Parts: sequence; C-alpha cells; structure tokens
Amino acid sequence: MKSLVLAALVAATMAAPSAVVAEIALGRLFQRDQAAQSEAPKRGLRKFFLFGRKPRKLEPMSYSEAWLDSQPAATGNADFECLAQALYFEARGETVKGQFAVAEVIMNRVKSAQFPNSVCAVVKQGTGRLHQCQFSYTCDGHAETISEHQAHVRVSKVARAVLDGISEELTDGATYYHTTAVRPRWSRTFKKTAQIGVHLFYSDERYRTASND
Repeated sequence: MKSLVLAALVAATMAAPSAVVAEIALGRLFQRDQAAQSEAPKRGLRKFFLFGRKPRKLEPMSYSEAWLDSQPAATGNADFECLAQALYFEARGETVKGQFAVAEVIMNRVKSAQFPNSVCAVVKQGTGRLHQCQFSYTCDGHAETISEHQAHVRVSKVARAVLDGISEELTDGATYYHTTAVRPRWSRTFKKTAQIGVHLFYSDERYRTASND
C-alpha cells in the first residue's frame, strides 16, 4: 500500500513539478510569517492595531478647570467617595487650587494622631450632632443632594488626584480652615499657614502632620 502512495506522489511530482515546488515555497513563506508575528514586540502590535487612532494625551498637572476636564472620569472606593462628597459640599465654589487645598486638609487629618485614620471617618467625625460636626454639611440638618453634575465631576477628579499623590503641598500641614466670612475662636490660637481663595488655613502646632507620618 505504501509503495502505491509513494508511486502516486512521485508521478504527481513528475507531472507537475513547478506546482509542487510553488506549494512548498508558499508553505515555507507562511511558516516564516507566523514566526515573525510571534516574535514581534507587543508595542509594535498595539501600534499596528491602533493605526489611524490618536492616543489620548493628558495635559501636564495644573490647578485649572482645563486640566481637570482633560482627566479621565474619576472612580474609587469609599474613601474616594467621601472625599469627593466633602469637596462638593465644602468647596465646589472655590478655585481648583482652593479645592485641592481643602482636600489636603482632610488628608492631613487622616495622617494626624489628633483625628481618625481614614478619609470617611475624618469627614463624618461628629455627624449626628446638630452643628457639632467637623464638616458643617454633615450636621446642618439639610439633605445632602448633589444637583450640580459638572461641579461634582470636577471635584471627583480633584479627589482622585489627591489620593493618587499628584498635587504638591499647598497648606504647610494645615488641619483646619475657615472662610474669610467668619472668624472662629480657634483661629486666634492656631498658626495660620496659608490663604487660598476665600479659605484661611491653620495648623495646631501640638499635632503637626509631619510628626505623625
């Protein structure tokens, strides 16, 4: 049986040698092409498949609405949500730099031995006691309703950037702030560290953030 198959193959080769040679050549070419593709750098393949599509280029960090708008939509865990909500109710009318400064105070409190050690615990400290909480929007008796969508999107991006450590230090370790419209009692004894927009920032020298890192 084997001899019959071999004889048929020889006969076919003699009848059409050019066709067989061409088939062998094509087979070898296909093998080389497969090997080349398997060895190609991944970046080159990505570039090939993304041909014609421009990659999104993020703007360099700056305290501007234009920079915020260039950032991807912000998401995160519970601490992210708490920080974004605090920025919305406490500082959405402030400049972008002012929003970063308020977020920095919250993060400084998380680092300080004087306050709870998570963003949500810091933001909600004292909640439930009318006008006795740390952040007034959590105990002013009003429903916490987010009605300004664009403002919430932007402060969420601020929260994400602060949690990711993108921004620089703005308040010199401040753990307190108030607007220029009021002058709380504690502002007379704490150290003023900065003024950004309509907010004044203070540190309690007994609990400097740097000593608790």
